Amino acid sequence: MTDSGSGTDTVSAPTADLAYAWSALGGDPALLAHVSLVPRRGALRARLPVRELARACVGACALAAAELGARRAGLTEVPGVRLDDGAIATAFVSERHLLVDGRAPVNFAPLSRFWPTRDGWVRTHANYPHHRARLLAALGVTEEDPDAVGAALAERSARETEEAVYAAGGLAVALRTPEEWAAHEQAAAVARRPLVERDRLDTARARALPRLDGSPLLPAAGVRVLDLTRVIAGPVATRTLALLGADVLRVDAPRLPELPDQHADTGFGKRSAALDLVADRRGFEELLAAADVVVTGYRPGALDRFGLSAPELAERRPGLVVAHLSAWGSYGPWGGRRGFDSLVQTATGVAALEGSRDRPGALPAQALDHGTGYLLAAAVLRALAERTEHGYGRCVRLSLARTAHWLTNGIQHGPEGHLAYDGPDAWLAERDSALGRLRYALSPVSFRGGPGDWARPPGVWGADPARWGDGGMDSVR
Repeated sequence: MTDSGSGTDTVSAPTADLAYAWSALGGDPALLAHVSLVPRRGALRARLPVRELARACVGACALAAAELGARRAGLTEVPGVRLDDGAIATAFVSERHLLVDGRAPVNFAPLSRFWPTRDGWVRTHANYPHHRARLLAALGVTEEDPDAVGAALAERSARETEEAVYAAGGLAVALRTPEEWAAHEQAAAVARRPLVERDRLDTARARALPRLDGSPLLPAAGVRVLDLTRVIAGPVATRTLALLGADVLRVDAPRLPELPDQHADTGFGKRSAALDLVADRRGFEELLAAADVVVTGYRPGALDRFGLSAPELAERRPGLVVAHLSAWGSYGPWGGRRGFDSLVQTATGVAALEGSRDRPGALPAQALDHGTGYLLAAAVLRALAERTEHGYGRCVRLSLARTAHWLTNGIQHGPEGHLAYDGPDAWLAERDSALGRLRYALSPVSFRGGPGDWARPPGVWGADPARWGDGGMDSVR
């Protein structure tokens, strides 16, 4: 069909990939007819079908937003969803497009990279100071010197390095081929799980979401989201919920500040507070008592000692939606391990497939992070939609490794389209903030009548009070 408003040809978008993602979210397949696509040649070009993965994740999120918005506004029809490869490709590398007063961020520290070992390759992640210190300690290197790290790794095997660094609390993963990963116990555990794990949490009915009025249509207006995530995937999910009107409060431990540029890229629409869960437990419980959604992104089990497992949260806050994100899944031999997109690419065979005989490669974006982030936001929106109909809280779980399994085993390359992706300029914006003048990527989540930008820019990390703002349920009644 043709989108006469934009002057560009669009095509029907309910592909098998989008249908699979929508089914994993429990969505009504009839709603897929409301989605259209503007395909563009050259967007997220890779050997693996990264563009198709990105389309499906963003499409599922936008459709979930349109569905919830229609329910809350009493619309007789779900608004049309429009996917544009240009907007999606730009957003999937949003961290690369960010400028703060004209300065481009550094996305990877010098020790976060591939290294040759005695028998292969290993990928390390050392962006955070505490991970960097643990990596150096595991290798017996006393200073932050890439040459010294390289020399130490050249004497070790890749698998030995992986285990030694993880035992020290650091992050390193040996390069595996798809066949080597498929033979791993964690791969088998991941493959047995659905793309999106969805469970009902409690027997107490949740309070109904109020009816929406006004423009733009904000499906998550008045929904209070407690954001306990870090890095990219979780913050992308909560950044998307903030775009859609949610009151998102990100809470971090005072001793673990986020990387400034990472916070700037993913902090749009949110407020940020520092809170010690031990010293100020009462403050956290007051936040929980008024929350509608809690999103967690720490390694499985890390928050359990604070009573923050999904069942414990739901017991204290009936009707709560809990969304949990992990790198490897909360099961299997690697269920308790830390991980990042680059490491999951390395372990699951993605880096081998995207590389050459001489060197591993990488996807054109941290697509496991971004894709899983949009799926996580979609899962929250669908859980809220289900709650409006049936009541009860929900728990949803996603992992980067399961998204990687989908990318390498379940998605096919689609048609290129007639239009070319000529760069990101059409999907970038600028605005002033407390951090300086920002250039940033707009959200690719687009549906008729929906928001085009965030209501507020990111603020200073940890500078907001640890309390809810004025955007709660009562404000949209």
